[in-house]
Amino acid sequence: MAEHRMYAHPYIPNTVPEVRDAMLREIGLTSMDQLHDAIPDHLKLKREMDLPPAMNEYELRRHIEGILAKNKHGADYLNFLGAGCWQHFIPAVCDEINQRSEFVTAYAGEPYEDHGRFQALFEYQSLLAELVDMDVVNVPTFDWAQAASTAIRMAGRITGRRTALIPRSVDPDKVAIIRNYCTPVMDIRMVEIDPATGKMDLADLESKLDGDTAAVYFENPGYLGIIEDQGADISRLAHAAQALSIVGVDPISLGVLEPPARYGADIVCGDLQPLGMHMNYGGGQAGFIATRDEEKFVMEYPSRLFGIVPTEVEGEYGFGDVAYERTSFALREKGKESVGTQTALWGITAGVYLALMGPNGMQEVGGTIVQKAKYAANQLSGIPGVSLRFGGTPFFKEFVVDFNGTGRTVADINRRLLDEGIFGGKDLSASYPEWGQCALYCVTEIHTQADLDRLAGAVRAIVGTGSAAAGASGEEQTP
Repeated sequence: MAEHRMYAHPYIPNTVPEVRDAMLREIGLTSMDQLHDAIPDHLKLKREMDLPPAMNEYELRRHIEGILAKNKHGADYLNFLGAGCWQHFIPAVCDEINQRSEFVTAYAGEPYEDHGRFQALFEYQSLLAELVDMDVVNVPTFDWAQAASTAIRMAGRITGRRTALIPRSVDPDKVAIIRNYCTPVMDIRMVEIDPATGKMDLADLESKLDGDTAAVYFENPGYLGIIEDQGADISRLAHAAQALSIVGVDPISLGVLEPPARYGADIVCGDLQPLGMHMNYGGGQAGFIATRDEEKFVMEYPSRLFGIVPTEVEGEYGFGDVAYERTSFALREKGKESVGTQTALWGITAGVYLALMGPNGMQEVGGTIVQKAKYAANQLSGIPGVSLRFGGTPFFKEFVVDFNGTGRTVADINRRLLDEGIFGGKDLSASYPEWGQCALYCVTEIHTQADLDRLAGAVRAIVGTGSAAAGASGEEQTP
């Protein structure tokens, strides 16, 4: 910002010229421009910004609404996209509770208008702990990737080691976040997967376990929907190397799948978005971490934990922080990890969802997802040229559809599905180029049989105009 443009802004603090100049003197500078000297010159804009003329409030609203109207979402089109943000049914009570003023206005502190927040979070933690069969659950992280990253860093502190092993079936975007979050304190190494089943290659895992391995992280069900039935073997190998077993899980699967604690998980993490949270254009997610109630685990949580604690009145109990001294709120720069605002509102939402569903409801929704996803997979794989990658491996909610034999790319198929009002599966060709033209399809309890038949019919019509020869070369064909 040029010096002559500096003035006291009514809403930005410390812009009064005298205050600004005093701050500059404190750090040994004489102008604001010097703050920008570290920015490479080729990145700086050397002209006036070409901004549209200012709009009044009504004009701006019309303009923004016109832009937003171009978006199509899961209520407009039939949606088979998942890959980390899934379309589930949201009971109305979830939104009713999480929009109450005592919850929606609450922040990190104790005052304000957040009456009952500690109890609500305690209830959420208790419900989720029962679902994953663990004792301790944290106030939510921002998403699954952060939960996995923090779990790995916890394992590093507990074991005093610096390496974590992760299978290649984990979402590459999530792996990138984990690497970024764990650098430089942890080294992330990849473990190969069986090309036929999609499960972790146990021989490769065993060869990479060593005295510096802090943890083995795997997911069940995984990013590709695969049910990893080798969990007990993976945990056994990790424990034999004195490493921890960390399992990432989609919690909505636990009505039908065994909780990770039963096959050796030391730390469980995952995403809360399936439990009553809208997709919100891919945002608004939350993650969780769960462990046994052992000091070596509890004291390594960087995030807040709520429990029933005694008050100043003899015999009276309330809801409050457990071991608050662990957190960066208490330790500031000495904290094990810096934890700022957390997604507590989504923890309350997940608690409402779990309380509403109960054990029977979770079993019913999980079983429904399994049946519908299997039906969709069978319908798609019955189309000439279309098959399932890892077709012999059980899956939950998501599955990989192989279009290599159709003569069309996934991008072309998805464009044509859009013309039919359908969001096709996520194109995996960039993340897993060795598989050619494959897509990740997601089916949940919201899909009806008519929806799945409509998808299969549309795909059949689209790929029926292609050629198998083009499929081998990866070239698109125009009918």
